[in-house]
Amino acid sequence: METYQLTELSITYGGAATRLSFSSARLVIVSDAGYKLWYVEVDGMTQHDLLRRFNETDQLGVALNGITAGGRPFAGSGYFHPNEQHHAAAIRGDGELPGF
Repeated sequence: METYQLTELSITYGGAATRLSFSSARLVIVSDAGYKLWYVEVDGMTQHDLLRRFNETDQLGVALNGITAGGRPFAGSGYFHPNEQHHAAAIRGDGELPGF
């Protein structure tokens, strides 16, 4: 398992791009038995309306772009799973994450 702290993270959904505001975020890449999966954990989100919007819909697909603390950019697509109560979200990756 590889973990990368993130300094920037943006999502695009419904044609609108939004830069996420958070206290911490990390990209996790899991390699097991010849396959890879990835997800992003976001904590300390201040965009409560965004969390509420995703909590009230079944349209969870997003495109995402980010930069790791080491300066490594990445882009992919996934599903945004909000946790309003904890001001957090998880983005479950869909498909490969090029470069990782």
